Amino acid sequence: MSPGASRARRADEIAFAAQGYALTTILASLPVVQDRYDISEDQLTLAVLGVLLAAAGGSGVADWISRRPGGSRVALAAGLLAIAGTLPLVALAPTFVLAVVAFALYGVALGMVDAGTNMQGVAVQRVYGRPLMSGFHAGWSVGAIIGALVCAATVMWLPSDPVILILLTGVPVALVAGLVMLRDGLVVDTAPGVEHTGEKPPVPWGPLLVLGGALLAFYAADNAAQTWGSLYVDETLEAEAWLGPLTLAAYLFTALLPRLFGDAAVRRWGRVRVVRTASLVAAAGLLVVVVAPGIGLGLAGFAIAGAGLGLGAPLCFSAAGALSPDDADAVVARLNVFNYGGTLMGAVLVGVISGMSSFRWGFLVPVVLVLGITAIAGRFSVHDDADAEQARRREVEA
Repeated sequence: MSPGASRARRADEIAFAAQGYALTTILASLPVVQDRYDISEDQLTLAVLGVLLAAAGGSGVADWISRRPGGSRVALAAGLLAIAGTLPLVALAPTFVLAVVAFALYGVALGMVDAGTNMQGVAVQRVYGRPLMSGFHAGWSVGAIIGALVCAATVMWLPSDPVILILLTGVPVALVAGLVMLRDGLVVDTAPGVEHTGEKPPVPWGPLLVLGGALLAFYAADNAAQTWGSLYVDETLEAEAWLGPLTLAAYLFTALLPRLFGDAAVRRWGRVRVVRTASLVAAAGLLVVVVAPGIGLGLAGFAIAGAGLGLGAPLCFSAAGALSPDDADAVVARLNVFNYGGTLMGAVLVGVISGMSSFRWGFLVPVVLVLGITAIAGRFSVHDDADAEQARRREVEA
């Protein structure tokens, strides 16, 4: 493997980790945000909704930039630098209205990075000729775990007014990741094996919608756990403040473990078996969360859910790259929009239901959605076939 491909792989791993760190410091700080501005759960839910809508737009911006010179490398680097620029705005906003504006600007950057990291990952995976996406998303988990642990360690003593100081720690992280991506990211136009035939092939909407449905459900459950997990532990289980971020760290740690072995599992058993098993484990964990009487079982439930949900995103994005290899950036960008549909359901719908009743009822939503993935897992055989066809072509070309 060429040194350039190895550097590009490392740069995307760093980008995933930076994204995970910055986002998790925000999610783990939501109780701090709620207390600082003295807002209700409904108001916090509306702020989260604004971030999601902005992020969907940011994904489109990344798609547009990826079609210009520099491709997804520039789109991802721009998104990371934008995160470094918007985090101080979120941390410094003196009023809730200004905080909503700052969160929206951060949301655009978030969407650019979400799309850009997966675009780069799929491109690097194609150069390597084997599944790598679970490993890339493992980088996200590592960054997120570090962010959650930092929040847990500092929540009791680090000031949050007039500045949410913990959010500023993400600025140098995102800045360094953006500069590394500019230097070492893969320029897709020059990637080995990419042929240009003039017109782009049509987007394979049928298989893509199956992936989109699965990604929506996975992200709904994942974001419900990450967005509301700390508040669930704090308000429903009445645990101490530091246990909220610690529960999030436990969820993120168990989500990391299957990502470390996910690529090998797909090669051995195929996506159908892996998707079906992961969804059943996730549903079991979320059910434990719903019925947990105290922090011990609640923490265990989030940990089990993480073990099942960790492979959702990498499996879907990896499969998307195999659908249309010569136009993978466009396919990935379109699939990434389902990310925000899922996030909307997990972060907003769960928040609304929880506000009207309780978090226990709210967390039933992701349970139902994840069981829906179990029902459609067989449809992932299409994407296993696409991988097999790509492998056959590489053997013929060799």
